[in-house]
Amino acid sequence: MNNSRLTTPSLHIAVVGAGMAGVTAARTLVQAGHRVTLFEKSRGFGGRMATRRTEFGGFDHGVQYFTVRDPRFEKVLRATATSAVRAWSASTVRVLDEFGHVLASAPPPTEPHFVAAPGMNALVSLWAQPLLKPELHGLSGAQVLLQTHVNRIERDALNEAQWQLRCDDEDGGLRVLGGFDRVVLAIPHPQAHDLLLASGLAPALRQALAPVHVAPCWTLMVAFPQAMQPGLAHLGPQWSAARSTHHRISWLARESSKPAREPIERWTVQASPAWSAKHLEDDAERVKAKLLKGFAEITGIRATPPHAVVHRWRFAQTQTPLGRSHLLDEKLGIGLCGDWCLGHRVEDAFISGLELALALA
Repeated sequence: MNNSRLTTPSLHIAVVGAGMAGVTAARTLVQAGHRVTLFEKSRGFGGRMATRRTEFGGFDHGVQYFTVRDPRFEKVLRATATSAVRAWSASTVRVLDEFGHVLASAPPPTEPHFVAAPGMNALVSLWAQPLLKPELHGLSGAQVLLQTHVNRIERDALNEAQWQLRCDDEDGGLRVLGGFDRVVLAIPHPQAHDLLLASGLAPALRQALAPVHVAPCWTLMVAFPQAMQPGLAHLGPQWSAARSTHHRISWLARESSKPAREPIERWTVQASPAWSAKHLEDDAERVKAKLLKGFAEITGIRATPPHAVVHRWRFAQTQTPLGRSHLLDEKLGIGLCGDWCLGHRVEDAFISGLELALALA
């Protein structure tokens, strides 16, 4: 992320969303000498780079791994503690039919696959630390507001040239924060559209979002602590990750196969985009039962898992991206970024947040 300092006056910039794109944008802007207030409706950082903690260990129930192609992304990763980023061999990935039969070995990966440790959310959380404690990193002008949901953007009551944001905080109270020269929306494109619409702002930006399509995903998380019995290495198949042609399931991963993870047998199972869309509003228990059935058909694991939960991602994998790294209305001073601008990879989110921040700086 750019370490150059501004020679122009510092701006106060609101960044909404603390996933990879939002944290990248916020850090880049702070390092360039701007003041940043980062808003996040959840309790932590990461967005879909998420890890669900349980008594049986963690589940990476969003992004499964990432690759590195852009030299800017590589440079930042090289400056990151080696314990936070680990290579994960995906050579065991197979293409399966709906009965668990191997149709073909997946081609060897053409590039390394990486995971964050001890969970996928660790990387964004680590990169957000200078925003939480800027004085310890030689920075200033950063504020982070977690569990704060932005529901409206409007002109500042004290200065028409600036913006104020209306927010619901963690206690259900209304907060109004103002004095922002620019606003960055680093959130899923439907949420950005709806926020702008509710604010009566930026019809051109809203129109530009029309071609973008991001598919949902139902994710199943199961744990089998009984597999820790002496002499039983793990349950089910020998492979630890698979892409599947099963009509319900498109991806399975044995969490314990990833580096720096707990040893208890755990699987993360992701439904296909088409199945997830068809069953988007189904009851969670019904979805869980169907995905458990598909999981058993593919893996041959028929044991009842002591732990089984599902999570619904409404906006999971980009099917039709925007086709450019970000959107920016320079007259309004409002910009949009996210992986959906370029694709569905972690690196797409990084590049999107970085390039929007550089455009603002």
